[in-house]
Amino acid sequence: MLTKFSPTRLLGMAFAFLQRFQQPRIRTFSILFAVGLSLTMAVSACSPSTSNNSGTPQTTGSTPAASGTTIHIGYQKASTVLYALKARGELEKAFAASGSSVTWSEFPAGPPLLEALNAGSIDFGYTGESPPIFAQAGGIPLVYVAYDPWSPKAEAILVPKDSPIKSVAELKGKKIAFAKGSNANYLLLKALEKAGVQYSDFQKVTLTPADARAVFERKNVDAWAIWDPYLAAAEAATGARILADATGLAPNRGYYLAAKSFVDAKPDALKIVLAQVKQVSDWAKNNPAEVAKFLSPALGIDAPVLEIAEKRRDYDVLPLTDEVIAKQQEVADSFYKIKLIPKEIKVKEIVWQDKVNNS
Repeated sequence: MLTKFSPTRLLGMAFAFLQRFQQPRIRTFSILFAVGLSLTMAVSACSPSTSNNSGTPQTTGSTPAASGTTIHIGYQKASTVLYALKARGELEKAFAASGSSVTWSEFPAGPPLLEALNAGSIDFGYTGESPPIFAQAGGIPLVYVAYDPWSPKAEAILVPKDSPIKSVAELKGKKIAFAKGSNANYLLLKALEKAGVQYSDFQKVTLTPADARAVFERKNVDAWAIWDPYLAAAEAATGARILADATGLAPNRGYYLAAKSFVDAKPDALKIVLAQVKQVSDWAKNNPAEVAKFLSPALGIDAPVLEIAEKRRDYDVLPLTDEVIAKQQEVADSFYKIKLIPKEIKVKEIVWQDKVNNS
């Protein structure tokens, strides 16, 4: 049985972890930031309507689960699919016939979501590609159960519109803002590597997206590595120029993750969750304008800007192939190489062996 820890104790464990393993220049950041803020964003307190006119999908096809099952889902408002699934209440309907239930816990980012999974507070959630790597390195018993293609166009390195910088190679020695351990951190690493710039050869300004946006607009940094919808919002508001996106550099995928205890004890319930997630994912993939309108009140970003971001990304719920696992292993190896994680890991050791039904 997994031990439940208080948030205070978890933060203490995180700082102790970094103090033991990280180099001095990165000790001041907790593991919550180290594992990144892929696919995460600060959200407003507003919530969109859950009526049939809200633009959320109509899901069908319930399958009974084991009687008395309670499924604990962790979500972020910025994680479109799970947020929409919660708003519609269709997952509850899928489990109701058997007397089972669903609970939802909101998180501001992937790292605390995975800490909650470690503590036994949630069974299932979604993050970008970097947080599960740090979680595995930290010993959290999680399992990759499916992946979301997302898109390499949905993250980029930005420079101000009037910047003299025209190539990634010119970032050597410059100040670059990014969220440490995030998908954008990996993009930055690979882009610099391709341009022949060492990871040690630029000034790192590690900030949350909101803080990074402020210093970028004041031109206190020379570039900013960021993901959508922050990427689209910065382009629209400031005319920022994309120096390089992740095409050919980073996969920029998202992952559906579950507690190992849940996968082992309730595989049928997991399959029901994934089936419902798949239906919402298909809706999001085919309705970018509706998704933008649905998310706008919660994220505090204008719908037209969100629609640009939505059209740059992809959705699906797919089983992890050898190719996907290999790419995720490359991410893990890259972070170990620059000592953002304390040890080498094998991604394939925590991949669910069942297959997602995508029919």
